[in-house]
Amino acid sequence: MRFRNIRKTDLEVSEVGFGLWTVSTGWWGKFTDEDAIGLIRKGFDRGINLYDAADTYGNGRSEELLAKALGDKRDEVVIATKVGYDFYNHDGDRKGQREIEQDFSKAYIKFATEKCLERLKTDRIDIMQLHNVRAAQVDTDEVWEALEELEQEGKLVCSGIALGPAIGWMYEGVDCVQRRNPRIIQHIYNMLEQFPGNQINASTYAKSGKDNATTDDLADFRHGRMDAEPELDTSFLIRVTHSSGMLEGKYTEDTVFPPEDHRSHRPRSWLVNGLKKIKTLEFLTSPESGRTLGQAALLWLLAEKTVASTLPNIYNEEQLIEFTEDKPYLTEDELQRVEELFSENFGVEEDPCNFKGTMERETAA
Repeated sequence: MRFRNIRKTDLEVSEVGFGLWTVSTGWWGKFTDEDAIGLIRKGFDRGINLYDAADTYGNGRSEELLAKALGDKRDEVVIATKVGYDFYNHDGDRKGQREIEQDFSKAYIKFATEKCLERLKTDRIDIMQLHNVRAAQVDTDEVWEALEELEQEGKLVCSGIALGPAIGWMYEGVDCVQRRNPRIIQHIYNMLEQFPGNQINASTYAKSGKDNATTDDLADFRHGRMDAEPELDTSFLIRVTHSSGMLEGKYTEDTVFPPEDHRSHRPRSWLVNGLKKIKTLEFLTSPESGRTLGQAALLWLLAEKTVASTLPNIYNEEQLIEFTEDKPYLTEDELQRVEELFSENFGVEEDPCNFKGTMERETAA
């Protein structure tokens, strides 16, 4: 396993991390505690040291599982978690992956952090992320004061935000980098879904000098092929690395998802068009490369210097082994070819994507 530094910190994280939502929420299959703990430990044995939880994953379950699995390895792992959803008072409103009420007041951030520490059975959290923030939180000083005070108290090593839950909060990401320069932003990004991830990544390369910089004010971005070094300090954690499994290379036109699986709600065109797109990426998995498509998807992300780690969905040992095998990085020619394919939508004609987020800058209420 190869490791990278989260800039402006002493944290070294594995290039492949373990997102604990797969084993704690029931959204990617049901895991008993024993099964989940076993898979987490196997991840550690394969070299993974970054574990990404959230207090709302299973209403504390992801953090409790991590403490049970690797509590005796505390100084060998990097713990990331998230706060912001008030499941303590609003859990009854939750159905499946539907969002519940958020609270980003200073008092709540500090309260929720203490609860995380208790469940994780630790005295500090290495990476704290505000869970799926909106423009109001980016703009509110009190939110950032809470994180700073927790860092000063030694309860957090570094902090930032997670964007989501789906794709679409572009300016929340751009403005956060430009105005707050946090150590960490987690966002959705992969070969098939580069917008708005490219724009968020671009925001680290130079300070625009404008309070409300648009994407036109950002550096021209070429994934993995930027000559300049980033001027700002944000490192990225990337989730949905395989475009909801499409880039794992296991789907066919006959694939059917269980009713409780979030992918079952996607239109059939997503599956059919996705299969056409990944067909154009076969050059990344030639016999000479020795790569699977799932490995190539991670290596494409890791070509970008601002990416600290990737968080693929890991839900069995076979997949864990595949994703943690060290393979050569993509070449300059391969990166350029992917860029060209993306610019022409991989040769597929389809309706524009409907983003859950606004993709526009919203002013705080």
